[in-house]
Amino acid sequence: MTTNINMEQLQKDAVDIFHQGFACSESVIYAIRKNFELDMSDDAIAMSTGFPWGLGGGGCICGALAGATMCIGYFYGRKVPGDPKNVRCFALCNEIHDFFKENFGAACCRVLTRGMEKDSDERKAQCTKFVAATVKKTAEIILRELEKDQKEI
Repeated sequence: MTTNINMEQLQKDAVDIFHQGFACSESVIYAIRKNFELDMSDDAIAMSTGFPWGLGGGGCICGALAGATMCIGYFYGRKVPGDPKNVRCFALCNEIHDFFKENFGAACCRVLTRGMEKDSDERKAQCTKFVAATVKKTAEIILRELEKDQKEI
């Protein structure tokens, strides 16, 4: 893993793969994995495939936000019941949620894309902004927390 992240490259990687056919959630995970040089299986990307368009078209949570949540969980989630790591993970996920909502007005895909056709250029352009901003903020949160962890050692 590396912590030497070029934010412009991170955002470019997320946007490029988004325009090549990955959906928003997949694009965020792909770019975090690539730029942090994580030994993360392709299964993590596959696990996020159902999130786009608000959980497979249901219109709920934005896929970019869902992918960001999965990335934060990768770093700060718990692996055994009762592990109190969930408290930190919840706080960080709430931070990315609040960032998203403050910057884009909602976290719900159907609200964010109201009046836009699913495959329209207008929607693709808007979702590109969501992917770029969300992947950058996610990386910033992870880097900040990794730095805190290093100071505690």
